[in-house]
Amino acid sequence: MLPDSEQFRTKLHELETQLSDPAIIGDPKKLKDVSLDHARTKELVDAFDQYELTQKGLKDSTEMLKESQDDEEMVQMLNDEIESLSKKEAELEFALKTLMLPPDKNEGKNMIIEIRAGTGGEEASLFAADLYRMYGKYAERCELKIEQMSLSNTGLGGIKEVIFTISGKEAYKRLKFESGVHRVQRVPDTEASGRIHTSAVTVAVLPEAEEVDLELDPKELRIDVYRSSGPGGQSVNTTDSAVRITHVPSGLVVTCQDEKSQIKNKAKAMRILRSRLLEMKEREEAEKRAKERREQVSTGDRSAKIRTYNFPQSRLTDHRINFTAHNLLEVLAGNLDVLVDALLMHDYEERLKQVKS
Repeated sequence: MLPDSEQFRTKLHELETQLSDPAIIGDPKKLKDVSLDHARTKELVDAFDQYELTQKGLKDSTEMLKESQDDEEMVQMLNDEIESLSKKEAELEFALKTLMLPPDKNEGKNMIIEIRAGTGGEEASLFAADLYRMYGKYAERCELKIEQMSLSNTGLGGIKEVIFTISGKEAYKRLKFESGVHRVQRVPDTEASGRIHTSAVTVAVLPEAEEVDLELDPKELRIDVYRSSGPGGQSVNTTDSAVRITHVPSGLVVTCQDEKSQIKNKAKAMRILRSRLLEMKEREEAEKRAKERREQVSTGDRSAKIRTYNFPQSRLTDHRINFTAHNLLEVLAGNLDVLVDALLMHDYEERLKQVKS
């Protein structure tokens, strides 16, 4: 049973009032929290409107059917309409239940994705480049903005490490399950005997931390500048534009040298550092709750093998939800929607089970 929609309509009115309150407007963190809550509540109220309208249509059609038994054509038309409305009612009911789940506190944030070549040598680096292109094409399809933060390539078309941001509506929500080990099975171009090689690439997804999420004490940072270099160690710039920031308490180190401006490199490095520290903090909190709640779809374990890309069979398998597709090249071309939707649906179903229990 769904709760009465009036409580959410009342809440929406209260949130709209808060959004015009000078005290809220003057506090960036409160304004952000209220704005997100308002957006979620409005989406919920809009879904209730559709649900109640569908229920009314279903009731009206059912009553008309009782009065139209002598008209075969009308009976067929009303039966079709009832079937369609019943399906829509069930879909809207599921949507409402998911919208009423406790929100992910990082929902609505932009994200930072880090891709690193793992085992497999140059083949792993080449696949890291494939994944980078895949996420870039998916971002383009979804009208999301992608920005490269840091890139270390092999000079042979491969990537040792790339860090980039994806921003836009539902960016984090749709790609938060990509963290983990991505395994590829294929015959490398350099393999004369045609043997299949297995390589691995790690992907880390971090919600991008804002200053209101995490304050950094400048006294805890050590900032070094140096001359940037490209593949093979050759000098790229003649000025000390590269930046290395060390967070002394945690030992985390971030370097950035892609920009010619030291100021821009420092700004990018700070964004990456803040996001890594936020992820570290949230991971520690999650580990404390692990005994109480274990998520079925891992969102942060970088060491877990989550997916296999098998080229000879054009097969993609997500091991967490036993999802298999045979359109590997389409997926690598950025057509990730079916996979993303399956991961989201599995997550919703598991969370609903936990609420019921």
